[in-house]
Amino acid sequence: MKAGNLLKLLALMADEIIVGVFIFLILPEIGVEIPLWAGLLVMSLLLAKDFLIAPFVLGGGADKKPRAGPEGLIGRTALVVEDLSPEGVVKLDGELWKAECLDGVAERGERVRIISVRGTKVLVERRG
Repeated sequence: MKAGNLLKLLALMADEIIVGVFIFLILPEIGVEIPLWAGLLVMSLLLAKDFLIAPFVLGGGADKKPRAGPEGLIGRTALVVEDLSPEGVVKLDGELWKAECLDGVAERGERVRIISVRGTKVLVERRG
């Protein structure tokens, strides 16, 4: 495991460590007895929560490379604003792109899927 992931895991488990110290060490010192089963139940629930969210925390975040540039467009859906016969214009996230329809003609108002990028032109196919 990378050092960065180990630190993330420790940060994720901080609540278990704090609650465990509080339930099993601090409360008994001040005269508050929590049944062992109740303390273990609380710890189990906190650990279960960590197992559910750990893949999201350890599998992404700052280490994950953002999808930017052409590869970030592939697979997205665009709206045809100028008929693609086969070339025209599509709109994606408020931006206009030159486009070429690879499987026939796409008319204005139709939605198309971006399958590739060639320079400043997106290559699209009709959604079917």
